[in-house]
Amino acid sequence: MDYIPNTDEDRVSMLATLGLSSIEELFKDIPQELKPFSFNLPAGKSELEVFRHLQALADKNNTRLISFLGAGFYDHFIPPAIESITSRSEFYTSYTPYQAEISQGLLQALYEYQTAISSLTGMEISNASLYDGGTALYEAAMMALRITKRKKLIVDQGVNPIYRKMLSSYTKNLNLGLREIPTSEGLADREKIKNTLDKDTACLILQNPNFFGGLDDFKDLFQLAHRNGSLIIISVYPLSLGIVKSPGEMEADIVVGEGQSLGLPLSFGGPYLGFMTTLKKYVRQMPGRIVGETVDKRNRRGFVLTLQTREQHIRREKATSNICSNETLCALSALIYLVLVGKEGIKELSNLCRDKAYYAIKSLSKIPGIKMRFPAPIFNEFVIELPENCDAIIKKLLKKGIVAGFPLSRYYKGMENCLLIAVTEKRTKEEIDLFARTLGDVLQ
Repeated sequence: MDYIPNTDEDRVSMLATLGLSSIEELFKDIPQELKPFSFNLPAGKSELEVFRHLQALADKNNTRLISFLGAGFYDHFIPPAIESITSRSEFYTSYTPYQAEISQGLLQALYEYQTAISSLTGMEISNASLYDGGTALYEAAMMALRITKRKKLIVDQGVNPIYRKMLSSYTKNLNLGLREIPTSEGLADREKIKNTLDKDTACLILQNPNFFGGLDDFKDLFQLAHRNGSLIIISVYPLSLGIVKSPGEMEADIVVGEGQSLGLPLSFGGPYLGFMTTLKKYVRQMPGRIVGETVDKRNRRGFVLTLQTREQHIRREKATSNICSNETLCALSALIYLVLVGKEGIKELSNLCRDKAYYAIKSLSKIPGIKMRFPAPIFNEFVIELPENCDAIIKKLLKKGIVAGFPLSRYYKGMENCLLIAVTEKRTKEEIDLFARTLGDVLQ
């Protein structure tokens, strides 16, 4: 609109045109606490002045914090080459190919992504990605229900509580049995799971490393579930698979996870990347899109959307999902990351994260009043117990430039003094030493 009313006469005239008597009447449907304090806006600024003003506001943020925060999303190094490639015009608007045959380059990239994720998890087949780790877990649960024709889900409480909340919310009105099993000493409670498994159980849902950072070999539970006719769903931290036994080696049925650690920035919570792999025999029940390789009538290599089982592609209720759009640009970033880092690089990166985490444990354990909460082996995340409520400690450390970790009391009762700490390859020895020294000073 070229004309903006600046005088009382202008405003009265516009209100009259709308059949209103006052500004208050115009905004009567807005609750009082949400209304602006005033409509007396400052005069306009030039583009340069606006830029300087916004820069001054941005400078008030402390962007040089040393972060030991994890809980499912991690501060890993992102090679600059990823953004250089994904920002090319061929890629930066990519969502998902609807006219597949004219998108050969993009289809090939997704095909290679599927290959990389399948190899990383040790499974037979992958889809072209999902929204995030939480929705991928829900999709896997629904997939297990379709395959087994059963109605009961068993979830270990070591699974990310955000994912468990999503699973509970999505399944609330589906007339299912959702049973959560408390952990024992920070790991899955074998005995309770064994006593809960029955002929109605569609799947057992686990996580490795779990939310407390604990590593486990679930092969015994996998065998137990399979003898019961139940499927195994496991959520994994992809970068741990450089050194941790793969889900395929443990004979998992469906593998899911959050791909943020594969070259995606934290970025205030997204966009992120959900991945899913499974056995070939279950491919018809797999949600989302699957890209396949073929040849044309001249025997030239080509790529197609082999399966696309959304409600818009097949008849409504026969769709495997209607929330399974793939995250093409994020999947492309993950593929580039895996290619750049390489097989040996993933192993080296995993070892770095683990070794630095154990160095942090050694340093923090020397502080009087601090103890490790769980004895289980870890990858790059662990729980310490402080002598007092950790919320106040976190605030004090934040003022000193350190993000200390994640307070577990947010999701687990009785853990008010427990802090979940993550250490990635980006944390230096000096930063870990500073963290330990500063925490010791704060506690004193």
